[in-house]
Amino acid sequence: MAEVVEDTGEIEKLYEYGERLNEAKDKSQLVKEYEGIIRAAKGSTKAKQLAAQLIPRFFKFFPTLRKQAIEAHYDLCEEEDELAVRVQAIRGLPLFCKDTPENVSEIVVTLGQLLTLGENVERDAVHKGLMSLLRQDAKASLTALFKLIESTDEPNIEEAAREKVLTYIRDKVFPLKAELLKPQEQMERHITDLVKKSLHDVTGAEFKMFMDFLISLNMFGEGAPPERVRELIELIEGQADLDTQFNVSDGDHIDRLISCLCMALPFYKRGASNSKFVNYLNKHILPVLDKLPEERKLDLLKNLAESSPYTSPPDARHILPSIVQLLKKYIPRKKSGEEMNFTYVECLLYTFHHLSHKTPNATNSLCGYKIVTGQPSDRLGEDFSECYKEFTERLTNGEDLARGTMRKLTQGMVEHNKAMAAAKTEEEKTSIKIKKLNTTTGLRTCNNILAMAQPLHSKTPTFIGDKKITLSWKEAVKPSTPSTTAAPGGKRAGGPLNGSSNPAKKRGRGGGGGGGGGFQNQLVSRALEGLSRGGGRGGRGRGWGGRGRGRSYR
Repeated sequence: MAEVVEDTGEIEKLYEYGERLNEAKDKSQLVKEYEGIIRAAKGSTKAKQLAAQLIPRFFKFFPTLRKQAIEAHYDLCEEEDELAVRVQAIRGLPLFCKDTPENVSEIVVTLGQLLTLGENVERDAVHKGLMSLLRQDAKASLTALFKLIESTDEPNIEEAAREKVLTYIRDKVFPLKAELLKPQEQMERHITDLVKKSLHDVTGAEFKMFMDFLISLNMFGEGAPPERVRELIELIEGQADLDTQFNVSDGDHIDRLISCLCMALPFYKRGASNSKFVNYLNKHILPVLDKLPEERKLDLLKNLAESSPYTSPPDARHILPSIVQLLKKYIPRKKSGEEMNFTYVECLLYTFHHLSHKTPNATNSLCGYKIVTGQPSDRLGEDFSECYKEFTERLTNGEDLARGTMRKLTQGMVEHNKAMAAAKTEEEKTSIKIKKLNTTTGLRTCNNILAMAQPLHSKTPTFIGDKKITLSWKEAVKPSTPSTTAAPGGKRAGGPLNGSSNPAKKRGRGGGGGGGGGFQNQLVSRALEGLSRGGGRGGRGRGWGGRGRGRSYR
């Protein structure tokens, strides 16, 4: 009974303090009343709830009590056993900034840390509080939010809070960019700079999320000037770590490299240079290509093929010798008994055509052609007939192998059609659809090889430079069936955001195969027996570093 009386007296005193402050013309003179409200944050549950309303309401009138007031309110936000108190306190946080905007950054950081709270009503209050401050001062609020996700060495920043902040930015802030980023040009530049600072330690999913957002900004949209496109390419190149020494055993770096090359392709189509990637591949990757895992090797070759139309003539001349050597490696000479990896050869022939189209006379010394441009680099006075003989002999053998495989695949398709007509269950039909898809892709691969090899027998060949050839994996459509996905790489250990939004890797449709052989057997086996495996266009992996974080939100 005594406790109830004491509690009632405490509440009445708080109401009295509030009424005095409400009625006073010069509220700053009522210091003792406001101090009494602050002390109530240590009182009973009802007193705490009332204090959570009154502390921020009169906060602006007592700048000398700023620290005590905010500390007391933070304590209310941490009330372990009092959900109602916590919610009331969280709802009051934005009021600390209503007439004192200099507090926006601190309160946004506090709310960002509170995103980890477990109750829905708490998270809802945090979300609304953050949005209120974003609408009050988008620039200061965004700066504060991004501080929670930047790569720092502070050991007390909670990793869980970082993940929640990222999710909030993705789900709540980015969709409202048209409303929040005003004036547009100034704020788009500001948030771009914030994103850049945050890219030093991110997962693959996080990097893709940020890049997708930047691309959606007007300043980087279609028609953006070249320097803006170059700005995005430099971000991708930075993530690919093209300035580091390559280690063939570093699968993480390989995954990141492949994914970044894939991500850069749309910008090459918009006129950006791919020189840095091409030179890195030529110097570090292609010489040790056979040491890479088979799937990674195929990923690289596919991405190299897709980027080859956008390679500059000087870069094309620089990398062509490596491509020719790889063609000789993967297309066996006649009667050698070696098998051929058809997808490797498709990639390399496509790359060879597009690079040669940029610098045709470079092929004179590499392949024995006689292409006249009037430049000393034509080297027409030298004898490269043995190069021509070996190159065309390999091409002929490659064509023979392609035709032989096409006959087997065509017969296999007949068998698949018969099996489909006889199939009774959905499981059987799905299995047959996969076999038919593999067969169709294999036929496309072989057709592409024939179409690209045949023009190369002439002493003065015509190089395909207008994209007449559609790469086999670009057309294939996978049937609706569960697929195996591989996690892409990142610079930070994967967390909830990484797990939920990592782009799934598209598995290859043209076959893998051992170094220099195996594709024919694999392709036929998959077509006739329905094995569904293969390499594909890479995503980014998890596990590019990252460190533990933990911080009280104060």
